[in-house]
Amino acid sequence: MSHRDQLSKTLLLLATALAPGCAVGPNYQRPKVNVPPAFRGADGAAQQASLADLPWWEVFKDDTLKQLVKTALANNYDLAIAITRVEQAREVAAQAHSQYFPSVGYKTRLSEGKNQLLSSPASGMGGLSGLVMTVATVSWEADVWGRIRRLNEAARAQYLATDEARRGVMLTLVSDLSNAYFRLLGLRLQLAIAMQSEHTFDQTRILFTQRADGGISSMLPVARAAANQATAAAQVIEFQREIALTENQISVLLGQNPGPIESKAALLDVAPPPQVPAGLPSALLERRPDVLSAEQNIRYANARIGLAQADYFPRIGLTAFFGKLSAPLEAFTSGASTIGSLGAGMEGPIFEGGRLRARKREAVAAWQQARLQYQQTVTDAFRDVSDALISREKYEGIRADQAKAVESFQEAVRLVNMRYDQGFSSYYEVLEAQQQLFPAELALAQTQVEQRLVIVQLYKALGGGWRLTDEQFRAGTVR
Repeated sequence: MSHRDQLSKTLLLLATALAPGCAVGPNYQRPKVNVPPAFRGADGAAQQASLADLPWWEVFKDDTLKQLVKTALANNYDLAIAITRVEQAREVAAQAHSQYFPSVGYKTRLSEGKNQLLSSPASGMGGLSGLVMTVATVSWEADVWGRIRRLNEAARAQYLATDEARRGVMLTLVSDLSNAYFRLLGLRLQLAIAMQSEHTFDQTRILFTQRADGGISSMLPVARAAANQATAAAQVIEFQREIALTENQISVLLGQNPGPIESKAALLDVAPPPQVPAGLPSALLERRPDVLSAEQNIRYANARIGLAQADYFPRIGLTAFFGKLSAPLEAFTSGASTIGSLGAGMEGPIFEGGRLRARKREAVAAWQQARLQYQQTVTDAFRDVSDALISREKYEGIRADQAKAVESFQEAVRLVNMRYDQGFSSYYEVLEAQQQLFPAELALAQTQVEQRLVIVQLYKALGGGWRLTDEQFRAGTVR
C-alpha cells in the first residue's frame, strides 16, 4: 500500500470514529402561552379570516397614501438600517456554518543565513545555509458533542430574529406613515373648521359694531365677538403649525428633507373598511413580526446553553500538512525534501475555577429572560388587538352622538341668529351658540380621524401583510 493510500485510509477511519453524535444541551421547544379563545372586543365568534390577510394598500384605498408608502419603503433610513442588520446577521451565520468544513491554508518560507534552523537562530550550524519551505495545512474539528451545531443554531436564530425585526420595521413604517397621513388630513379638516369659525365670529363682530354705531347696543357685544374671533384666529395658526410639523414627519419617513405634502383627498373621502375581522388569537404567534422575532431570541438563548455545556467536553480535531522542506536550497526538487504529517488532537478543561459553571448558569438565565420576554410580547399583542377592536366599536358610537350634537348646534345657531335679527334674543345667546358649535365640530373631526387611525392600529397589531413577500410588500402589488 502506498503512502498516499495509507494516509487516505487513516483519515477515513478517524473521520468515522469522530462522527458527530447527539448535540449536548436542551433541544428547542416553543414556550407555552395562555392563548384566549377569542379577542376581547371582537364581533361574534372567532373566525379564521383576518384583516391582516389583506395587503396594506387594500386597507385604505387612497392613491396618495399608496404612493407615499411605496416611496417610504424604498427610501426610509430606519428600514435601510434594519436591512444592514440583517446582512450582518446573515454573514455571522455564514461564518458559523464554515466551521463544519476543514480549514485549509498554506505556509511558505525562503531564507538565507548563518547559524539558523528553520529561519530561527541556532548554534552549531556554522556557515551560510539556505532554506525553502512550502507547506499546505489542513485542520478540522470533529463536532462530537454538537458544539458547532449549537453555534450554527444560535447564529441562524439571530439571523431569523433580525430578519423578523426588519419585517416589523416595514410594518411599523406603513403604520407610522398611515397614521401621520390621516392626522394630516384631519388637521386640514380642523383648519377649515377653525377658519370658518373665525369668519363667523368676524361677521358677528361686524354686525355688533354696526348696531353699536347706530346706538342700538353697547360696545360690550363688540368686545366679546372680537375676543372670540381672536381666539379662533389663534387656533387657525396652531393648526397651521401642526400641519407643517406633520408634513415634516411624513417627509422624514419618506427619507426626504422636510417639505410640504400634497394630497387631493380629504379625510372624509377615505372611508375605513366596513368589516374588520380579527381572526384567531393563536394566529398572532405565526404572523406578528415582533412575536416571531422574540421566539427566535429564545431559540438563540436555548442554543447558547448547549454551547456552554459543550465547553465541559474536550475538542477533538484532525491536523495534516504536506509540502516541501529543503536546506540547502539546491535540494528542493529532490524526493528527500518531501514532508507530510497527519495527526489527531484533543484538548479540554481540567480546572477553570468555576468559569464554565458560571457561563452555563448565565446562559440559562438568559434563556429564562428570553422566554419571559416572549410571553410578555405575546400578551402585549393580544392587548393591542383588543384595544383596537374596542376602540373601533366605541368610536363609532361617539361619532354618531357627536354628529347629532353638531347638527343640533348648527340648528341652534341658525335659530338664534334669526331671533336676534327680530329682537327676540340677546347678543349673549348668539355668542354662546357659536361658541358651542366650534368645539363640537372640532371634536367630531378628531373622532373621524381616530376612526381611521384605529384601523391602522388594528392592522399592525394583527401582523398585517404577513402573506406578502418582501417584493410584493415593497411594490404595492401582488403579481
